[in-house]
Amino acid sequence: MRPNLLDPFFRAITTLPGIGPKLEKLYRRLLGREDEPRLVDLLFHLPTGAIDRRARPKLREVEPGSVVTVKVTVDRHRPAPPGRDRAPHLIYASDETGDLILTYFRARRDYLEKLFPVGETRYVSGNAAFYDGMLQMVHPDRVVDEKGLAALPMIEPVYPLTEGITANMIVKAIDNALSKIPALAEWQETAFLRKNGFPPFGDALQTLHRPRDMNDIAPEGPARTRLAYDELLASQLALGLMRAHNRKRAGRAHAGNGHLRRAIIAALPYSLTLSQHRALEAIVVDLSKPERMVRLLQGDVGSGKTVVALLAAAAVIESGRQAALMAPTEILARQHFNTIAPLAEAVGIRAAILTGRERGKDRSALVEKLATGDIDILVGTHALFQDDVTFRDLALAVVDEQHRFGVHQRLALVNKGEAVDMLVTTATPIPRTLVLTYFGDMDISELREKPAGRQPVDTRTIPLDRLTEVTDAVGRALQDGQRVYWVCPLVEESETSDLAAAEDRFKTLRKRFGKEVDLVHGQMRGSEKDEAMRRFSVGETQLLVSTTVIEVGVDVPEATVMVIEHAERFGLAQLHQLRGRIGRGHGKSTCLLLYRAPLGETAKARLAIMRETEDGFRIAEEDLKLRGEGDVLGTRQSGMPAFRIASPEAHGHLLPAARDDARLILSRDAALVGERGKALRLLLYLFERDDAIRLIDAG
Repeated sequence: MRPNLLDPFFRAITTLPGIGPKLEKLYRRLLGREDEPRLVDLLFHLPTGAIDRRARPKLREVEPGSVVTVKVTVDRHRPAPPGRDRAPHLIYASDETGDLILTYFRARRDYLEKLFPVGETRYVSGNAAFYDGMLQMVHPDRVVDEKGLAALPMIEPVYPLTEGITANMIVKAIDNALSKIPALAEWQETAFLRKNGFPPFGDALQTLHRPRDMNDIAPEGPARTRLAYDELLASQLALGLMRAHNRKRAGRAHAGNGHLRRAIIAALPYSLTLSQHRALEAIVVDLSKPERMVRLLQGDVGSGKTVVALLAAAAVIESGRQAALMAPTEILARQHFNTIAPLAEAVGIRAAILTGRERGKDRSALVEKLATGDIDILVGTHALFQDDVTFRDLALAVVDEQHRFGVHQRLALVNKGEAVDMLVTTATPIPRTLVLTYFGDMDISELREKPAGRQPVDTRTIPLDRLTEVTDAVGRALQDGQRVYWVCPLVEESETSDLAAAEDRFKTLRKRFGKEVDLVHGQMRGSEKDEAMRRFSVGETQLLVSTTVIEVGVDVPEATVMVIEHAERFGLAQLHQLRGRIGRGHGKSTCLLLYRAPLGETAKARLAIMRETEDGFRIAEEDLKLRGEGDVLGTRQSGMPAFRIASPEAHGHLLPAARDDARLILSRDAALVGERGKALRLLLYLFERDDAIRLIDAG
């Protein structure tokens, strides 16, 4: 139960004066809540900047494009002509150095004449810019007289807003919320606060929302850094408690005697890399222990994760138990199955696949064989955790691309057996900061090398106006017997987008190259997609036009050319994944990134990185810098807690200290019952890591 002391933080926003049901709906949108926002949501909605009213330049000193506060005399009004509602109401004002036009659209004349009496002095604050050679200010933020100026904050925070909520409304709501929060016991060490110059928690909130200096709201300023560290510590404490809980939960020793693993390694057409050997060794050690394994296996495109997952499965199959591999899409599940099936068959492992496509008698027979233990490893999609799918003795769950699954979906699979070990794999290397942040409850194995024989890919960027040259080059590649992917971002032309659609591109290329061209996209039936992929992989077709359904897992070693149309619209990780579909065989491979000029700064940086490197771990770090952690990990979709205050760019350097602090705290007071422990419970509740407290209280 949350302590009563924290109740004011978790009161509904509608308990504040002036916020009724209509405004509450707008605040939901602004604060990203599906249910009713609370005061804590409002207090953690931090300013992104501030207006500094301390400097009041003369009109001739105003920097165009800046937010300024100026003292002017109102000279005259020029209202919109009758019947021309769209024309602006202009107010001409001046000081001894120059003139300023104040512009209002769709405002009532009587209101503006009262606000700006001719001959009076007014202080106006807003964005000043030149239009037609005249200094103008459109819809000033503030208009006050001498008395009103004295009441204005000299440094005014600027908040993200949504339509229907004004800056004044949010400032007023936050002021009311700040007046209701209680003083809390300090959860940070006094020496640590003193060393870093950090204020107490409540003071940090007050400083950020009522700044007296521009540095008060800076991301690296003491107030924001203090709150960011609190959030990181809450996250690391929760992960530490979860890790301890997972370790404590009874497990079973699953690893067998190694005979199947040795047989699989002997059947491989290549040698395992050093990273694969190390990862397998660590997994087998985990499986041999009576505690549950929770391990993350991350590797670059084509680094051989599926084979490591099969070898891990073989370890539990050797001891008479079963394994499951769950992938987020049917194409990916079938690709894993295609890699696993021949190796499994060669050594006598019984493998099967279950997706939404298996129906009727076939599905019933498969489910029955699984329940009786006649299937050793089951590969599939979300279909694996349906109620009627039961295992005789599930010992290992491999979850691929885990950030595409919600927590409950992963647990649904793990709960299909007794003390099931979990191996999570991802083909999107995750930056170290995010590994510490989101996967701190897991042990980590990384596959850094690519398997022998992988070819470097020659990556080039080409503007779309050279499309004819690209098509000619593709024609030459087809004549040489090469296979080509051509990726488009949309399936069909939409009215709101000028992107070349996959279906249109397919028609154009089909007209030129005939039946060599095929099409695959996400809106096709599973069997149609598989058939198109089969035709391409056996060489019946040579040019596959596709959407991003081929992003992960598709393996055609003969494909040597990848054309990505509108590459500027894709994220870095996605571009890297797509490029990873080529360079898998012995032929020289080329990736052509077609872009529409002119490029924005971010898109330019993305394409430059793609040309510079094929190292997925470096690309992941750069992606984090460009996009932020929510987008990189897909936290918006997966239910992972995206940070509200801490940002990897500004506060990532604090993570190691927060992790070490969390470890030290839990080694001294694992149940958080000491004086600091009780205060830290408040911290966990404030940052909504309640699950961690439930784990402690459950023992």
